[in-house]
Amino acid sequence: MTGDLQWSRFINSRDLSTSMTQMFHVVIEQDEDGVYIGRVIDLPGCITQGDALDELMKNVREAIELYLEVQSDKKIKVNEEQVKFIGVQAVDV
Repeated sequence: MTGDLQWSRFINSRDLSTSMTQMFHVVIEQDEDGVYIGRVIDLPGCITQGDALDELMKNVREAIELYLEVQSDKKIKVNEEQVKFIGVQAVDV
């Protein structure tokens, strides 16, 4: 893994209100200290981190579950079509 590593990762999480599996897109970056940061682009403000990729993915799943639980408690539906993931592109300059 390189320091400039950035890609999209698909993960599955349980929708707590309907017990259906949903797919979310996660952009993973690595900061200058080597910590992995995961940002769930389908869920604004849903960001977490981990020292290793396995730890990060565990934390991402937990963050998504908590996010969905809070939204369910607030009776707010997550609009899955609000953000359409296209991809990540590297650009040489």
